[in-house]
Amino acid sequence: EVQIVESGGGSVQAGGSLRLSCAITEFSFGDYAIAWFRQAPGKEREGVSCIFSSDNSGTYYADSVKGRFTISSDIAKSTVYLQMNSLKPEDTAVYYCAAEPKFGLAPSCEAISMDYWGKGTLVTVSS
Repeated sequence: EVQIVESGGGSVQAGGSLRLSCAITEFSFGDYAIAWFRQAPGKEREGVSCIFSSDNSGTYYADSVKGRFTISSDIAKSTVYLQMNSLKPEDTAVYYCAAEPKFGLAPSCEAISMDYWGKGTLVTVSS
């Protein structure tokens, strides 16, 4: 069964950077899209970024993070990264990594389509 473990969260000042890691076992990059979601206290979960090609060419970013965050994958390490630069206090949230089976189709990268979820890692950005 696919297992997902996130790491790399922490506390940082506004303008700083963090790199989140999503280690995934028992899966093939060709069969899944991998997405990052976040949920801030009192707010609904939102999609942050998604990667759906093993060569890092197929990606999606929410408007709120476009130009600041970069998603990438390392197939050899079975890991997906989320490089977060120019962090803002509004980026504070628990960040979750999730996997969507593609079944040979274009993935939606939406939460409802994710079959597997990690437990999350907390990112706190102070002003």
